[in-house]
Amino acid sequence: MDDDTGRRAAVDGAVDRFRALVDAGEPDLLDAALEIARAADPSADVTTARAEIDRLAVGVDGLDALVRRLYVEEGFHGDREDYYDPRNSSLTEVLARRTGIPITLAVVCLEVGRRADVALEPVGMPGHFLVHPVGSALHLDPFTGELLDRDQCVRRFREATGLGREVAFDDALLAPIGTEAVLVRMLTNLRGIHRSRGDLAELGWVLRMRLGLPGVSATEVAELAEVWGRRAAFREAADLLDTWAEAPRDADALRRHARRWRAHLN
Repeated sequence: MDDDTGRRAAVDGAVDRFRALVDAGEPDLLDAALEIARAADPSADVTTARAEIDRLAVGVDGLDALVRRLYVEEGFHGDREDYYDPRNSSLTEVLARRTGIPITLAVVCLEVGRRADVALEPVGMPGHFLVHPVGSALHLDPFTGELLDRDQCVRRFREATGLGREVAFDDALLAPIGTEAVLVRMLTNLRGIHRSRGDLAELGWVLRMRLGLPGVSATEVAELAEVWGRRAAFREAADLLDTWAEAPRDADALRRHARRWRAHLN
């Protein structure tokens, strides 16, 4: 088996394990995040990553201690120099480099908190992911380690999205979200990164994972078919579109895409 074939097999394995976690229901956030990391880099050391999460939780006895451990003692911080570096979306890389983006740093906070009995929940605020300490009026900004009141959260929202005061802030944006929604957000970030770079191989596995989660759009299905079609997997692209066209929403558009790829087989 050559290196390229071996890598493809390893990536396929990570995708299959990720999909199995999701299909079983109530996926474990750490398990799923580490499969994303392994798809990005099959040599990723997930055993060391798990041990590091456990180590970081030792001696943490509350929210203040968690923030001090991660952001003062251990030096975790947001990447302000190359925000869209794909390594910032890989949990193993974030743990090794102490650098990430809000959502992966949030996963570190959540998993350390879970082990230390610090009750935290993920908040998928548009533009800037947050962590909410259960029972508190404050939110933790995982990018900076700061605790924010509501007005500061609103400022973060407007800075990240560019939306002005003419757009009202809905407190529903600060509601906690489930694990599947966290994973969708992680994969959506990676989708944007790899699409902008034109990296079809990386975009392919990201979309294959995404299609295992709720709320898949016709655009995402068509994009995965496009990835396969541009790599001459015409039959696979058409079959994928036909399968998703069995659902009534967007069926006609997906079938049109399928016919286009089947035409390449003639």
